[in-house]
Amino acid sequence: MNLDAAADLDRAPHGSSDDPDLLDFSANTNPEVPDGVEAVYREAFAEARGYPPEPPAGFREAAADYVDCDPESVIPAPGGLAAIRAAVALAVDPGDTALLPAPSFGEYAREVRLQGGEPAFVPASEVLDADPSGHALAVVCNPNNPTGTGYDRAALERFAARCREADARLLVDEAFLGFTDRPSLAGTEGVVVARSLTKLFGLPGIRTGFAVAPGAFGAALASARRPWNLSAPALATGAYCMGRDGFVRETRERVRSERARMRAALAERYAVRPSDAPFLLLDVSGDGRSVEAVVADARERGVAVRDATTFRGLDSHVRVAVRRPAENDRLLAALGVGDETAAGAEAADETATDSEGDDV
Repeated sequence: MNLDAAADLDRAPHGSSDDPDLLDFSANTNPEVPDGVEAVYREAFAEARGYPPEPPAGFREAAADYVDCDPESVIPAPGGLAAIRAAVALAVDPGDTALLPAPSFGEYAREVRLQGGEPAFVPASEVLDADPSGHALAVVCNPNNPTGTGYDRAALERFAARCREADARLLVDEAFLGFTDRPSLAGTEGVVVARSLTKLFGLPGIRTGFAVAPGAFGAALASARRPWNLSAPALATGAYCMGRDGFVRETRERVRSERARMRAALAERYAVRPSDAPFLLLDVSGDGRSVEAVVADARERGVAVRDATTFRGLDSHVRVAVRRPAENDRLLAALGVGDETAAGAEAADETATDSEGDDV
């Protein structure tokens, strides 16, 4: 694609607020980080005085244990979006089409267009029933952003088989899968999995992630990867976080219980989608207010929520993250469905500066 055409492509909007006075529910980053990770980051300074190992065998082994795949299939990347870009760049040529879910993460379409391809959108709820024939690439976001839909493993495997038969590469974005106990599709023939450590471990600024792709496509991705594309601190903290099984279990339980509590409260006033992710999608049209009014009213009460009308096909929705209990109480109060206690407000104020810099 020429430079003028690339410059015409807008960056997809991402959740997060840079206002330190707001409690940020527009982003989906875990407000907690694993114990000990700061010490690991500081200790990596000594390693940063030299070049990291190449290839980073320790990180690849940690990632392989994390998603249960062959370490040779792991391609380290500075975040999930970098893994997605690398996969799309190899799979899509000018004139190709790519099967994309909607509503879903807007960067998929942007990356396809950057390669000269054309998106072919299908409803996110029906993506596993779509025909991949004639497409160079198919994308599934599992769980889907912003709906929170988690897909059945057997249905995913059947779709992957149809993609192989159609000679279409399948890219599965598992940025939020770590919040569930569902197994990864990593290592499946013909499938590229993109993983981000941004969400689950609350470290968006570290920029750590990876792709998993077996076979010839995986070898091509590994060859295209720039040497030293992850810093020594990113490698060290990423490997450490992926080994914190207790932290992952505790996070999953907190998100599961708080999400159920929040959904029940929010359903008193809004239509709320079921979700397997650390966020909920709300249709505010039944409340008689516009999305702009809901977002502005919440902001006046010290809470940032995501305007979800930036997602294709949504015109009356907001997305809210699932955070810690006291913070969630403040969100419910800001949206008019909960009582904010003094203790909850004090606890939430202490964490109001937490935010996410990227959606992947």
